[in-house]
Amino acid sequence: MAEHWMELPRLVLISEDALARLEEFLARLGLRPPYLIVSGPNVARLAAPLLPASIRDSAGWYIAEASTLDEARRVGEYAHARGFGAVLALGGGKTVDVAKMASRLASLPFISLPSSASHDGIASPFASLKGSGRPYSLEARSPLGVLADLSLIARAPRRYLLSGCADLLAKLTAVKDWQLARDEKGEYYGSYAAKLAELSARVVIANAELIAAAEREGVRCVVEALISAGVAACIAGSSRPCSGAEHLISHALDLLAPGKGLHGEKCGVAASLTARLHGLDWRQVSDTLRLIGAPSTFAELGIDHETAARAIVLAPSLRPERFTILHKLRPTREQALRLVEQLEAEVAI
Repeated sequence: MAEHWMELPRLVLISEDALARLEEFLARLGLRPPYLIVSGPNVARLAAPLLPASIRDSAGWYIAEASTLDEARRVGEYAHARGFGAVLALGGGKTVDVAKMASRLASLPFISLPSSASHDGIASPFASLKGSGRPYSLEARSPLGVLADLSLIARAPRRYLLSGCADLLAKLTAVKDWQLARDEKGEYYGSYAAKLAELSARVVIANAELIAAAEREGVRCVVEALISAGVAACIAGSSRPCSGAEHLISHALDLLAPGKGLHGEKCGVAASLTARLHGLDWRQVSDTLRLIGAPSTFAELGIDHETAARAIVLAPSLRPERFTILHKLRPTREQALRLVEQLEAEVAI
């Protein structure tokens, strides 16, 4: 069996007003200033007052302008040249991905301070960045610590939280694809990582009404599940337990219908379709999406049937080495179109 390394978060704090305890958090990790805080302009204005004055006033700030590999290189070079002791990502998924890759390039510890709960990248070692020449996530660096401030995350647009839920539901089909690759291609399969990823999806299903009611406890459930899913990827040494055919469809839609839907939203809708191909309870995925208020059809994402069908056909070619249900079945355009039309019609019933 081929070996793989596991790099796991060492410390996690999830609480109201957690950012006020950032100095203590960093000290417990053995980190010392100066720190580089990577953020976006809006989050920086919103979240800076929540930080301890000692950190807010002494840290260096880098306002990331784009979620690209080039931007990550610039951040990494800046952090290295200025002698910062750690890179802190204070922002949403794009900011986290830039800082995560920058920390790897600069060989510095990475701390994740998410401002929203839109996908599982807040705790995983993978980053989705434009300009890499590959339309899927790249290996970056696992966070040394994750500090999730529920009061800040709850202030983010609700759509982001629902996108995170949809991304979590997609773990059901990602795990099934991983099992398929084990059974048909002899690929390494980690049962513990798979169970942990699947559990994160089950948490959303079990707490769907709480999430739908916009209760703060529902926010906590989603944040905890996203961190668990990210840890599952750390344990597996790959994104396998979290990303399957449904993610490839999402990446294909990024190419064919840019700007239509958030990453997690597209993964959730695609998971309904791939769950059906696997013979899983696809309605459980779709019904949960509808219950919490997330998009459950491609049409709700503003994506027409033809474009969705093209994405399904394109998806396997984006990662030919990653065996999934779409690699096995290789649907034609006509077959993919029928799948989409069936799904959209039956979800509406």
